Amino acid sequence: MIKSGESGILSADDAALISAQPIERLRIASCDLVLLGTAHVSKASADAVEVLLRSETFDHVAIELDAGRHQALIDPESYKRMDLIQVFKSGRALLVAANLALSAYQRRLAEQVGIEPGAEMLAAHQGAQRLNLPLELIDRDVGITLNRCRAALGFWGGSKLVAGSVLSTFSDEEIAPADIEKLKSGDMLNATFGDFSQDSPELFEALIAERDQFMAANLLQLIHSRGAKHVLAVVGAGHLKGMMHALQHATQASNSLATEQSRAATLARLNAKPTASNWPKLIGWAITAVLIGGMIYGFSKGFQVGQEFLKIYLGVTIVGGFLGSVLAGAHPLASVVGGLSSPLTVLHPALSSGMFSATVEVWLRKPIVQDFEALREDLKTAAGWWKNRVSRTLLVFILTNLGTAIGVWIVTGWFVTKIT
Repeated sequence: MIKSGESGILSADDAALISAQPIERLRIASCDLVLLGTAHVSKASADAVEVLLRSETFDHVAIELDAGRHQALIDPESYKRMDLIQVFKSGRALLVAANLALSAYQRRLAEQVGIEPGAEMLAAHQGAQRLNLPLELIDRDVGITLNRCRAALGFWGGSKLVAGSVLSTFSDEEIAPADIEKLKSGDMLNATFGDFSQDSPELFEALIAERDQFMAANLLQLIHSRGAKHVLAVVGAGHLKGMMHALQHATQASNSLATEQSRAATLARLNAKPTASNWPKLIGWAITAVLIGGMIYGFSKGFQVGQEFLKIYLGVTIVGGFLGSVLAGAHPLASVVGGLSSPLTVLHPALSSGMFSATVEVWLRKPIVQDFEALREDLKTAAGWWKNRVSRTLLVFILTNLGTAIGVWIVTGWFVTKIT
């Protein structure tokens, strides 16, 4: 591979701007590939995209986004069309809550640095539209990335990651300058998760290294399989090193990106949801077995003993679900439904007490247009999560389930002490 030819004639200011950016140029087959490394909170990065599109003749533009993030970028009001009931039924409540938390974090950053995160990606999108160029979304779906991060860390590490990223949005503290500087290293997801990727090689692999490979493979498919001749790829500067390494070694016969078949296999592997651990299922079955076994044991010792076991089970799970709903600020009737449904949903894997309480919450206090309009602003504070009807409904779903789960663990422990 060799570097492609120099860019077109630039003004002195434009030349100075471009020379200050991290840019890599590669000649791959018959294609000139320009990799522009950006900072997601930098006006200079957005300006550099516009200058390159104006000064060179590209036939494709590629950006470090997946379809979901791209849609949110070009249609920031799309969340207003969210169907909460469908979110609960499809089991996406936690992912939606995490995405809202990430959005709130980014909004706080935007206020401090004075530019919307992702402005350079929007500039690339608008430039491609203006020039009638195909726009390629080369990054992996953020949901798959988060799932693979959580799987890489294991149950407790993954829980800590999710909890930390969500709870960080509840803090009223100013974001530290050091955290803002991490964004300038070029990856929004990495910055959002703080020091996790530095402290954990497993997380770095799923969050950064795998995406480097994924985006490099997509670019190579664009070049070799679709005949692109001059491509501008806009990616976070933190991905440049890994992508360059992957692209430069892709011609080696043994490399996983050397052929179309091997690239397709790499994309499929990196885009696959991680294999679910059997431990949560085994623990769930064990808990169910203890609960049912405890009931059988109690009634085998006599009707009064069985009644005691049943009362403990019903009382603790009902109270757990009810208190979880109350903590979320649910309507009193939604809290009652969440509590009463808890003992039944524990024994049915397809149901959850949170789904019942949140559905009633939506029915009684359906979010209105103003709630969706205020959502981005409200989520910047802890109080806002409880104030806004959209986010509060998500909290009702999550905290009702959490309260029920705590109740189940308490009952399981009590049953074990009585049986053994």
